[in-house]
Amino acid sequence: MTKSKSYNFYVFLILLLLGSFVLFSVWSAHQASTRGSQISDPAYYSKGLKYNNTQIEIQAAASRGWQLETTIEKKILKFRLFDSQQQPIAGANGVLTLYPGEQQAVLHLPTTEIRPGRYQVKLPGTSKSSVQARIEFELQGILLTRQLLLNP
Repeated sequence: MTKSKSYNFYVFLILLLLGSFVLFSVWSAHQASTRGSQISDPAYYSKGLKYNNTQIEIQAAASRGWQLETTIEKKILKFRLFDSQQQPIAGANGVLTLYPGEQQAVLHLPTTEIRPGRYQVKLPGTSKSSVQARIEFELQGILLTRQLLLNP
């Protein structure tokens, strides 16, 4: 009789272990589907292997107080890049990336510095819909990035 009691005890423990595993799996699936990850950055995978370096560059631009003003005039996108003392930031390399949609390829357009702290880029063709874009200015390991939405 003692063997049957110990056998039933182990069966109960195995069933309890399996039940708690299933319960925990259901709970974690629910958490993942409703809350998502609370610690990941959604832009992580868009930067690839340079993610940490890019984050450092962006923090450097923020700590120096870099600011960017954007205007558009007759298909020419103009940028004013300046620091916290309103001094122009000259010599930066700027690239405008256009994401025109599914039918067309992504475009990378370099900016031209027309005078210190003033940059511009000519937009290609006529678009009948809004186009998402990203502008990046880099100077001596400091990176300023902004998302833009260009309307026709």
